[in-house]
This record gives sequence, C-alpha cells and structure tokens, in this order.
Amino acid sequence: MFNNQRILVTGGTGSWGYELIRQLLPQNPKEIIVFSRNETSQVAMNRAFEDSRLSFCIGDIRDKEALMKACEGVDYVYHLAALKHVPVCEDQPYEALKTNVIGTQNVIEAAIANAVKRVIYISTDKAANPSNFYGMTKAIGEKLIVYANLLRSNTTFVCVRGGNVLGTNGSVIHLFLNQIKTKQQVRITDKGMTRFFLTLQDAIKLLFKASEESQGGEIFVMTMPTCKIVDLAEVLMESVGIQADMVETGIRPGEKIHEILLTDYESLSTVLYDEEYLVILPTLDIPGLRARYSTYPPVDFDSFSSAQSLMTKEEIRTMLHRGGFLS
Repeated sequence: MFNNQRILVTGGTGSWGYELIRQLLPQNPKEIIVFSRNETSQVAMNRAFEDSRLSFCIGDIRDKEALMKACEGVDYVYHLAALKHVPVCEDQPYEALKTNVIGTQNVIEAAIANAVKRVIYISTDKAANPSNFYGMTKAIGEKLIVYANLLRSNTTFVCVRGGNVLGTNGSVIHLFLNQIKTKQQVRITDKGMTRFFLTLQDAIKLLFKASEESQGGEIFVMTMPTCKIVDLAEVLMESVGIQADMVETGIRPGEKIHEILLTDYESLSTVLYDEEYLVILPTLDIPGLRARYSTYPPVDFDSFSSAQSLMTKEEIRTMLHRGGFLS
C-alpha cells in the first residue's frame, strides 16, 4: 500500500507519530513528512530515526497555507494533530476549537486541493456521546471527515475511533508509576472508573488495516479491552513492589466514570467487520458504501461501554508486558 508513496503525518512527533513512522518505514515509502509545531521534538525525532526518507516541516494545522504547501505531491495523510487533554480543552475551548475543528477542515481542504489519495483521521472514544469539549470537537471532526467524501473529489476520507493507548504522552501509566515511586500514593478521580486500553503497537497495526480496507466515509471502531483504573493501579504497585495509598480526588469537569466506543444510536447502523473492528456507517448517503458492507452482520448489542467485559488483573499484567511497561 505504501510502496514508493509520500505520506504526511500531522502531529507526527507525538507518541502515535513515533510508532506510526516506526511501522511505516519498513513498508518502503518514498518519503514521510512530519508536520508539527515543535522544533525541538522534530530534531529529537530526526536523531532517533536517522532515515533519509524522513523530512520535517514546522507548521500548525490552523495555518491552511502551511498545510497546502505540505500536502503538495502527497499520497496519504495521517491526521494525528489535536489538543487531547480533557481539562485543557475544558479550560480553553476556543483553542481546542481552532485546532481540532478548524484544523481538521484545513486538512480536508488541503488534501482535496492537492489530490491526496486518502486521509485517515484518528478519533477517540470520547467522540461517542461526548460529555466534554474535547469529545465534542472530535465528534465534529468525525462528521467533517465523513462529509468530505461528498465533496466531489478523488480523495477518500476515513475515521478510526479508539480509546486510551498505553504509553502515549500524558498516559496514566507514566503518571501512576511516578506517583507510586515518588509519593507512595496514587491519585484516582473515582475508584469505580473504567477505561478502554490498547498497546500503541497494536493500535497502529489496526490503523493500517482500516487504512487499507476502508472505502471512505465509514468509522472503524477498534474493539479494545477494558479495565478498572483501580485494578491497573494495583498491578503497577505489584510490579514495583510498593504498596501505595489510593486517594480519590473526585471527577474533573467533563470526565465520565465509564467511556463508550459506540452509542445506542450508532449501533443501528453498525456492522461487525471482524473480531477486531466494528464499522459505523453514516446516515449520509455515500454512494456504494452501504452496498460495500451489505454482507456483514449488524451488531447485536445497543452500545459498547468500558464497564463491560473487564480484564482480570492477570490480563492487565499481560497487556502491560506486551506494551513493554513491565519487565
């Protein structure tokens, strides 16, 4: 799929970007352009990979002209750039709007103007029935990406919706380990809280699958495992041999006890693609899309919540080992 292709990755210096590029390079791309705002992160990434196929472009997705230039001659765009922290987006909604919504519109228009083959948008479980401003901006981003397939261009657009990916910047894993080792304490907003989790390596593999097999206009949903945050904290304590106190701090603005990957409304137009993916079909009539998925069975449940099918502590431990967080 990527042989001799030029690929643009927005927000490419983040954790997702590192792993995406690490898995892209063996697939023989002609060039990978890392588009981000942080000069220091770009220099560090360049030194880490030392690969002539990597090029770096300082820019912000809020700047449409910069994106237009970066998309010249590009075949694929992975749109990772976003403001992602829930409290930051609650406190500074104008900034989240400019990056997550206007920035996404800029990506769409730049891709169409430069005849990019495909744009892959990375979304989040927080876009499903959003309770915070971050989720709302990502939900609008999904709608914009789906709608972009009706703009009479040769560019196709697809969404991939996932949950928390272990080890990304600001990950709860690093936070908990630091609190356990330095304070002998773990601060949890609510002890009943559950979340979806997936290793970064697995997330990128699934991302490639959706990139290759999608038609355009659908939302691929990763069927991620779930766990109680308390159980995750206890596994980390056991791994470092420190019994820390758990302090309940109370839910932050916009935070949920349980996340959902799929709403009851979305389940009405969702099919079971395979054991790793669900596919949400849009209410918009995108030519050929429903016919493409007509042979896939509809899902037999109303919603997909992180409170369901919780991992045992042993399964959590196995996941952390696979992600490289436990020796």
